Amino acid sequence: MTKVKMNVQTAYHGELLREGKEYEIDEATAKRWNASKIAEILSIGDEDRP
Repeated sequence: MTKVKMNVQTAYHGELLREGKEYEIDEATAKRWNASKIAEILSIGDEDRP
């Protein structure tokens, strides 16, 4: 799972994801959203864990 910060509000798997909030989504979706400026990637997988 990848942690992202939303740049816009969008619906994802029946959930409303709000602009400015952080969520965990699958890596492939996170990369697409980052490329489309929908969300900013904060961390991928376990990168930020010891």
